[in-house]
Amino acid sequence: MASLKVGNLGEFLREQRRSAQLSLRQLADAAGVSNPYLSQIERGLRKPSADILQQLAKALRISAETLYVQAGILDEKDRDELEVKSAILTDPTISERQKQVLLQIYESFRKENALAAQEAGEAAKADPANAADAADPANAANAADAAGDHGTSDTLAGTDPSADTSADDGSGEAKPSS
Repeated sequence: MASLKVGNLGEFLREQRRSAQLSLRQLADAAGVSNPYLSQIERGLRKPSADILQQLAKALRISAETLYVQAGILDEKDRDELEVKSAILTDPTISERQKQVLLQIYESFRKENALAAQEAGEAAKADPANAADAADPANAANAADAAGDHGTSDTLAGTDPSADTSADDGSGEAKPSS
């Protein structure tokens, strides 16, 4: 287990508490910890356990993983994903329903990009001459779209992937029918 970066964790907790407009006492009560103990955590004098971090995360309505990363318990490789999720979950201007929808959309895009990257890797193995283009997930997604594989982004954009576009591809040239 990585060493705890207690000072950074305390500062982060204080920021989260303030953005949630909670007093130290209110957060301590909501998390089930003592007021002095929470104060010591925020000042970097105590190292909270994973259980305490989970209680604090629940009270702050942020992911426990976000606090685990701040505490150095989890690796930072997933930090970007956690920060996006945390930003969504802690935004006071959107409803809980909106937060859940945003998280679902975010996850669908991540899965779509991971699949495109995997397909690009397989294509690169099959055709090393185009490996550089295939390695870019954006190129792989565009190639998949050009091949007629319409994914989540088409559905979200409101286009109909089943629409027949064989007669006119928008280039002004007539295409022979197959």
